[in-house]
Amino acid sequence: MAAAYNIKLDIFEGPLDLLLHLIKKNEVDIYDIPIASVTEQYLEYIEIMKEMNLEFAGEFLVMAATLVHIKSKMLLPVDEEAAPEEEEGIDPREELVRKLLEYQRYREAAKELSEKNLLGRDVFARGSEEPLEELEEGAGFVNVSVFDLMEAIKGILERAPKERTLELTSERFKIADKINDVMEYLGRTKSAPFTSLFPEGATKGEIVVTFLAILELAKLLMIRLHQTDDGVIRAYIPEDKAEEAQTIETDQAKEAQEDEKEE
Repeated sequence: MAAAYNIKLDIFEGPLDLLLHLIKKNEVDIYDIPIASVTEQYLEYIEIMKEMNLEFAGEFLVMAATLVHIKSKMLLPVDEEAAPEEEEGIDPREELVRKLLEYQRYREAAKELSEKNLLGRDVFARGSEEPLEELEEGAGFVNVSVFDLMEAIKGILERAPKERTLELTSERFKIADKINDVMEYLGRTKSAPFTSLFPEGATKGEIVVTFLAILELAKLLMIRLHQTDDGVIRAYIPEDKAEEAQTIETDQAKEAQEDEKEE
């Protein structure tokens, strides 16, 4: 049943974060948001969240309704009989832009406050040549957001073989098993592209469960996800978790040997 891998993650950002992500991704002016294309992309993310059984706050749906409403108002024909002074300065996007700017200021202020706690420590910027273990400690995500990961997984989902129902795979793939698989793989490779964590030819159900396992590992700080200047997202195991990964790899090797003996 689909509920077997339904999961709620505290690391999930809100609807304003998603809008800011889309504005940055499309390199558009926040004061002149192309509401039609942004709304379309926003709704695509909502569909991905639903398809992957990610629990998300109702604010995402409220924002979706707001965007559709703004889009519809902008598509309305201009009332030529309306007085010019009534039309001046009226923009359906005005309230949304105000909220985005205010939220952006609060987010930047919070970021500055958190960075002050890092004074006196070695902090390496995005694209640093230093070992991955030297990147900001205690962070499951380094220069990458959940929305960046969803952007990366979108292509993986599109390439997946078509299934009649997603439920057919939910019983075959468990988050706990995929957590072990990811840790075992990274234990061997030390560092790997995010996309390589998904088995070749994986079905949509397996991709979903693997993605949820990766997010859960990042949430628990068992792995870190790091995006470099060229946009490549890599996963790696922090140095303090390497021993646990080695234990998982050893246990899986023993299980494989026992299975071979039974056969």
